[in-house]
Amino acid sequence: MWFVFAILSAIFAALTSILAKVGIDGVNSHLATALRTIVVLAMAWGMVFITGTQNGITEISKKSWIFLILSGLATGASWLCYYKALQMGEASKVVPIDKLSVVITLILAFIFLHEQFTLKSAIGAVLITIGTIIMVI
Repeated sequence: MWFVFAILSAIFAALTSILAKVGIDGVNSHLATALRTIVVLAMAWGMVFITGTQNGITEISKKSWIFLILSGLATGASWLCYYKALQMGEASKVVPIDKLSVVITLILAFIFLHEQFTLKSAIGAVLITIGTIIMVI
């Protein structure tokens, strides 16, 4: 089931890029990011209440709070940079560079989470990097 959600995530991410590029025309990138964030916030809390999981907030550990806050800060920084880049550049060039996050994630997961970095992972990372360079040049 995780695979279905991962595919849907990729589809929605692709739609996000195209819709944002059209929507950001004539709008300050930071304001656009803030507006997008309001929508994401409403959707996320909507799902919490629809699924009845709001009571779980009291069970979140201090460690989880810290890492979720840090993750939120990283997401915010990523979105601000992404929207600025998207406003200034072509979506067909900005998006592949943004997707280098896959390669960076593989490396960070190996270093910090001690996940395996296999030959298959290395080949995939190299191919993604080469593909990004080809698309951007």
